Amino acid sequence: MQEMVPKRVIQASRRRFHQFLENDASGGILLIVCTIIALLWANSAFHYTYEHLWHTEIALKVGSFEVGMHLLHWVNDGLMAIFFFVVGLEIKREVIAGELSSMRKAALPALGALGGMILPALLFSALTLGKDGAQGWGIPMATDIAFSLGILSLLGKRVPLSLKIFLVALAIVDDLGAIMVIAIFYSSNLQLEYLMQALALISLLLILNWMRVRKPWVYVVIGTVVWYFFLKSGIHATIAGVLVAFTVPVRRNLMTNEFNDHVDKFNMCDDCATSYTLPDQEIHKLDNLKRQIKMVQSPAQRIEHMMHKMVNYFIMPVFALGNAGVVLDGSNMGPYGYLSLSVALALFVGKALGITLLSWGGVKIGLAELPQNIKWSHMFGVAILGGLGFTMSLFISNLAYFDLSMLNAAKLGVLGGSLVAGVVGYLLLSRILPRPKNEEFSYPVEP
Repeated sequence: MQEMVPKRVIQASRRRFHQFLENDASGGILLIVCTIIALLWANSAFHYTYEHLWHTEIALKVGSFEVGMHLLHWVNDGLMAIFFFVVGLEIKREVIAGELSSMRKAALPALGALGGMILPALLFSALTLGKDGAQGWGIPMATDIAFSLGILSLLGKRVPLSLKIFLVALAIVDDLGAIMVIAIFYSSNLQLEYLMQALALISLLLILNWMRVRKPWVYVVIGTVVWYFFLKSGIHATIAGVLVAFTVPVRRNLMTNEFNDHVDKFNMCDDCATSYTLPDQEIHKLDNLKRQIKMVQSPAQRIEHMMHKMVNYFIMPVFALGNAGVVLDGSNMGPYGYLSLSVALALFVGKALGITLLSWGGVKIGLAELPQNIKWSHMFGVAILGGLGFTMSLFISNLAYFDLSMLNAAKLGVLGGSLVAGVVGYLLLSRILPRPKNEEFSYPVEP
């Protein structure tokens, strides 16, 4: 009896852990936890250990080949390239078969994203006109999909599916815009030799796609070399992740009707029911079924599914842990406190107004249409959540500023603006979204 209790406890803990991983809000919760840890650590008596850890030199050496960077650079240039790779896969999927696959579907989120990029950039530029740090105009342009969707999911079934779809599509278009901004405006010291080598390998990947090479490891291995060439080229290495993602095949080798035929014909031997081991022919049947399962999924979707949790529960939390550690006493910002206010206002005010106004304008002139059962008050609440810049905004801050005081001021603005946008957006939506009649309390659920 005593032995049964721990087993039940372990099983219950496993169930809760799996439920946590499958919940939309979990990625955002983990980001918040890592952000708080980073802030507490950087402002504690042990702040020197935080700085020492992220400035530890780590080198990868094979023969005469060597790549050496600080740990924080490995996170921002290496792990974030994987993040951008998954973002690229999401963008490609949505463009080919998702919410961006037609003008009718894409119009509203595309217009919202465009307004949510232009107005924050203009507002930041106006607030910093003639001052140091004006080059950070790209910081408030981005929306953090994990945070924003996580907060929206806290409202449970009260959130219409069309509203969630709008936010996801908007954030994806937003990410594409931020990627273009990084590639064009935040890359420097271009080395053409490395860039040409990288582009040659990307061309090779496109040829392999055309030749129907479906092995994911081929694209991952060659993509890693592309990343190295981009790292040396002067164009930010994370752009390699997006470009490689665009080369990964999205076509399936096996259609679902053919797969269903294979499944219908699949059966195990009757004598296997009581046997501890399987005969060789049954193992071959299972191997064949595994191949069919792989073939019915496109390589792009299979990779995206495999890497989704790694991005949400490892890469983004580690990024937050390394980049959110801002000292809050103001001594390390020097005379650049205005940057914090400019970033925060551009995220909170610029995003909310930009997304809402351009979406409203598009609907008024007939370029887009408002989803059924969605009101403009709902759209405004989601637009406020669009001000959660966090991951991408912190990332662009690192590219925009080399001066530590400016960087810390910008990061503080990102944290402050994102916090206000998250709290206000949640409170507004919780007030205006109708509560289901048969539901006293609303818990986070999957869309």
